Amino acid sequence: MARYAAIVIDGRPVIGICAALERAQWTSWDQLAVLLPLSYVEAVQREGALALMIPPDPDLTETPDEILDRVDALVLAGGADVDPGSYGEEPHPETMGTLPARDEVEIALTRRAVERDMPVLGICRGMQVMNVAFGGTLRQHLPDDFGHTEHRRRRGTFDNSEHDVRLLEGSLAARATGEEAHSTKSHHHQGVATIGEGLEVSGWSALDELPEAIEAPGNRFVLGVQWHPEVDEHSRLIGAFVAEARDHRRTRVS
Repeated sequence: MARYAAIVIDGRPVIGICAALERAQWTSWDQLAVLLPLSYVEAVQREGALALMIPPDPDLTETPDEILDRVDALVLAGGADVDPGSYGEEPHPETMGTLPARDEVEIALTRRAVERDMPVLGICRGMQVMNVAFGGTLRQHLPDDFGHTEHRRRRGTFDNSEHDVRLLEGSLAARATGEEAHSTKSHHHQGVATIGEGLEVSGWSALDELPEAIEAPGNRFVLGVQWHPEVDEHSRLIGAFVAEARDHRRTRVS
């Protein structure tokens, strides 16, 4: 047993990353697949962590510890719109591609990971899932509220997607990025509305003051960001998250 513990401590921290279920094409195939952009995997690997994909698994809604026992931190990745039914609203005409089964699993994982004080990072859709998990709501189509499409200038690319976010002094978001004015890569048409219980807004878009970072001050590292740090080689955020996962790994096996 002591030998096993030593291996665990010395090994790379394991980052569980929630994956999407989407129809995909490759070689001769066209079928449903569990998908995760390579950028998420490469981002945590660059920081010395091991990536583990977590596909939608309905059993995890009842037994989230089954997977959380096997990882040192949780990433809620980007992807399709969150089902409005999960926060008590009807779908907007622009709300598309929802998968309630994925939402249910990720909401359960989020709540339990926060209870366990595990490091949690929500990216884009993941920030929205985090907010909904704690009773918050979403804006379903930002152009209706703000009259512009600057948060998602071109579908399917991060080219020319940058805009600045103002981060609260002393917040986890500011500490993790190393600055209070942070240039971000963005691709979303939804955002948070009512903030979930126990969460605080710590970042706002320079475009229109849309909340772009939320966090749980009472936890070691629970942060949601509306942008995509995994595709930004200049961002320090993933490194800060992996460092927290590494510390959590040492703590829970000591």
